[in-house]
Amino acid sequence: MLKPSGHWDIFCSVIDNYGDIGVTWRLSRQLANEFGIAVRLWVDDLQAFRKIRPEIDCHATRQELNGVEVRHWTNPLPSTIPGEVVIEALACNLPDGYIQAMLALSPKPIWLNLEYLSAEKWVSGVHGLPSPNPRLPLTKYFFMPGYLPDTGGLTREQGLFQARDQFQQDPAAQSLFWNRIGLPNKKPGQLRISLFSYESTSLPGMLTACADADCVIDLLVPQGKALPQIAAWFSRQAISAGEHLERGNLCVHSLPMLPQDEYDTLLWACDFNIVRGEDSFVRAQFAARPMLWQAYIQDEGAHLDKLEAFLDLYCADMQPAMADLVRASWLAWNQQEEIGALWPSLLASLPDQAAHARAWATHLAGQTDLSSNLVKFINKLLESRVF
Repeated sequence: MLKPSGHWDIFCSVIDNYGDIGVTWRLSRQLANEFGIAVRLWVDDLQAFRKIRPEIDCHATRQELNGVEVRHWTNPLPSTIPGEVVIEALACNLPDGYIQAMLALSPKPIWLNLEYLSAEKWVSGVHGLPSPNPRLPLTKYFFMPGYLPDTGGLTREQGLFQARDQFQQDPAAQSLFWNRIGLPNKKPGQLRISLFSYESTSLPGMLTACADADCVIDLLVPQGKALPQIAAWFSRQAISAGEHLERGNLCVHSLPMLPQDEYDTLLWACDFNIVRGEDSFVRAQFAARPMLWQAYIQDEGAHLDKLEAFLDLYCADMQPAMADLVRASWLAWNQQEEIGALWPSLLASLPDQAAHARAWATHLAGQTDLSSNLVKFINKLLESRVF
């Protein structure tokens, strides 16, 4: 595989707390570490970045992390020479001054719009299409992450699944992890569930169902949007990181916001993961554990179309009864309906769901990852210079 020369610029505007920077950081790090590409990542919210990578200096205009040059995206942007490849990630818009600098170069940079992940059928038809600018001599290409071979794939670094399997087969490594985040080892028959979600009117019913469950449930909740609702359910004003609250068979453990790689390990370690948005959703799939996804709410219910499209793929090889249960649970959670009545059946089906989740992750491992597809796409354009 050819390696593009020069440097790449990736722009990230942090809209939804951590998902945007989570996706772009993983991509930037993989491009730098596995392909040797000089990546410059422009981020407008270093505070959010620091939540998932504590090494980030929020006051630095320029810094290096894991081989990636991190730049603070300010307005106006400092005068800079654009990269040979320019990626505007997840619906952000390039600064006008930067576009003018692109126009001054010959040849012009390759300009990509890295879109949000979707399993919808239209994604394959849009992936890779050029979009000539109506006013300027520049062309932007759509690059669509997805689950099918004719899409851009998913960001997955080398060795990820091997590291996951080694951890999941090593009780000593799991014990060290639990101790590191302030929890004792899991007891036989006990369930550990991670919860990283948006606010939801379904949440109180789920908490009640956990408290009434037949087994002890540890709910592990990193600091985030769900905690105020959980605090209210416990008749509390707030819950601080490190606190443990019990009601019935439910014990809620409030965790600090975990660094990104540590959050991956949490997903590997838990029996069931409740996730949101895009980055944590993809990593939950890679964890090979049962999961429940809360899609980012969009106007006119567009997020429900994304949900249904994914379920069509994910549930295709499930036994009908389990597929019906998973669909009903995911739809109830995303439509903010009562989910408590489904909870006992959902928990009882976890062993079967776990087998399916591992098969799904193995299926995803057989596909080319997004970074590799991206480099191939860029190299093809560089060879033909059709831009």
